[in-house]
Amino acid sequence: MRLIWLICALLMVPLAVLAQDVPPRPAVLVADQVFITRDRTLVARGNVEAFQGETRLRAQAIRYNQQTGSLEIDGPIVLQDGDDQIILADAAQLDQGLRNGILTGARLVLNQQLQLAAQQINRVDGRYSQLYKTAITSCKVCANGKPPLWQIRARRVVHDQREQQLYFDEAQFRIRNVPVFYLPRLRLPDPTLKRATGFLTPSFRTTSQLGTGIKIPYFIKIGDHRDLTLTPYFSSATSTLELRYRQAFVHGRIEFNAAISDDDQRPGETRGYVFGYGTFDLQRDYKLYFAIEAVGDRSYLTEYGYSDRDRLRSELTVSRARRDKWVRGSLINFETLRDGEVNDNQPTLVLVGEYERRMFPETVGGELRFALQAHSHRRGSDVDSDADGDGVVDGRDVARINGQVEWLRRHTFASGLVADARAGINFDVFDITQDATVAQNHSDLSTEAAIALRYPMLRRTGSGVVQMLEPVVQLAFIGGNRLPIPNDESTRVEFDEGNLLALSRFPRPDRRERHGVAAVGLSWARFDPAGWDAHLTVGQVFRERADPAFTDSSGLGGKASDILLAGQIANAGGLSLTGRGLFDDQLKATKAELRGDWKFSRGRLGGSYVWLDSDPAEDRPQAISEFTLDGAYKINRQWTASADWRYDTADDRAATAGLGLTYNNECVSVDLSVRRRYSTSTSVEPSTNIGFNIGLRGFAASNGTERFERSCRN
Repeated sequence: MRLIWLICALLMVPLAVLAQDVPPRPAVLVADQVFITRDRTLVARGNVEAFQGETRLRAQAIRYNQQTGSLEIDGPIVLQDGDDQIILADAAQLDQGLRNGILTGARLVLNQQLQLAAQQINRVDGRYSQLYKTAITSCKVCANGKPPLWQIRARRVVHDQREQQLYFDEAQFRIRNVPVFYLPRLRLPDPTLKRATGFLTPSFRTTSQLGTGIKIPYFIKIGDHRDLTLTPYFSSATSTLELRYRQAFVHGRIEFNAAISDDDQRPGETRGYVFGYGTFDLQRDYKLYFAIEAVGDRSYLTEYGYSDRDRLRSELTVSRARRDKWVRGSLINFETLRDGEVNDNQPTLVLVGEYERRMFPETVGGELRFALQAHSHRRGSDVDSDADGDGVVDGRDVARINGQVEWLRRHTFASGLVADARAGINFDVFDITQDATVAQNHSDLSTEAAIALRYPMLRRTGSGVVQMLEPVVQLAFIGGNRLPIPNDESTRVEFDEGNLLALSRFPRPDRRERHGVAAVGLSWARFDPAGWDAHLTVGQVFRERADPAFTDSSGLGGKASDILLAGQIANAGGLSLTGRGLFDDQLKATKAELRGDWKFSRGRLGGSYVWLDSDPAEDRPQAISEFTLDGAYKINRQWTASADWRYDTADDRAATAGLGLTYNNECVSVDLSVRRRYSTSTSVEPSTNIGFNIGLRGFAASNGTERFERSCRN
């Protein structure tokens, strides 16, 4: 008969005594048979299970000697100490607290990942496990005797459960059964430790400019909330030190990435960069954000693969967003890395202040909005704009204050017709310096009003498909005339479904649409419970007077704009298409973009196409046209291939191309990538980059959510 509690024997003999500074905890013993021999030895046989705190023991038989306080245990034995440590053994001799003793023919499993097989395990004080003649691996160990993919052989291994560390004596790393290298001493974290000082997985990198090199990151745990990673990068053409510093605070976090190099690309010159970011929660719901981006020369980031940015942005921003209020103050500094652009002639220093407020007056109904913006941008040059007559903006500086008071109200008639009314007042004040072609001070006060009518229609079929058709028309008027100031901020205008009903489609208030404007549109949507969803929008803008500030490729030039056509379609099979285009009165495309993606069971495939017509007003003397392809395919459970390609059809040549191949199983991860950049400039040359990374699974707190397991078939 199976006993649930050891009724008599446990009352006479405690099974476990913990450390002196911890009060004893009750023990439970479950077995098929429990009896006491004449020499007062407690014997439990058949499906024995013993519980003591977080320690759980399963065995075939246990014999407890009251005089010596020792336990003799017959296997197979399973000793589980918490959730992260399991010991399997053939036989054991332990003390009554299961904290000290010897286990033979044992195997220690940590975090269900790393297994350590040893001839003998000595447990000391419930903290240390000493393993002798040990083999360590996280690979699947097959019963056919085939060696695992990798293993570490050691004369002795000590596992410190409190510090979560593994100490190796005379360690030998093997691939299959072939020794690769030998270390007399080795320390590694056990899989339950999230952060520990030590080396991380190295990576190999080969480029046509920097040669073949290796990166060896070293992680330094400074505390529970901050760390530093130093990564020496050595190759035949460079000696580089990369740094990453992270720190978490109670109300924020910061991260800095930097590198310093001495290479053959620029002999005798020290090169480097630093990127830093941080966010903090301040009092009264305010948030602080900062960014620091700086580089020594224009080609450094691209040559070393740190970033593809052609403009750097350093920023300090304090903001607060509430349901009815928005406040922001920013100090921004830009640095251009583009060929042909002189940093002193660019608006590098920008100061912005914004305030927006929403109110809902009961007397007149609707919504009342207040907005105020202060903006200033300065160029480094002290030369008046175009003083040398080369057509280049040199040192013009601009400061402005813009405000708006706007009232909005919606009314829905019984017929379903929806009317949106809005009216407002705008004021603009500009101060322009270092530009002799215009006066310094300008101000403007303008009114605006608009009424939009829409009639949404809904149809539902018997199969559950819902279709919605909504025509809309808007009539608007913006008073006043445009100020005679240069266009510094609204040089690029996008016309899309998001601003079809906007009163001004310029991105900044240094330009506003004026006089009478009408917009018409039609949107259609289809929602299918089976997964087929579709959206389509058609729209066009008509104006009383043509606005010369709109470029030809913006689609808004002339009295009648180009026709806007935008749509999206997606199905349950993972296929999605998104497109947008502008078409003139001859139905010739002036701007078009298309993106398609297909996600299937074993991978994904995507592509995009972009076409922009030539427009000298936007510094684009020739049309731009390119398409991209990218995708990934899961060859099997372990192997995944990926590729991407960007082709410049205007220049009839490839811009970039990349291939990747990854292998993952339960104990190793391998990543191989090849990337080619074909574009060239005065600061960047075409290059080929080859990257190779290999990592051993099992020595990390987490290896992801996906589980890999190899087969033991021959």
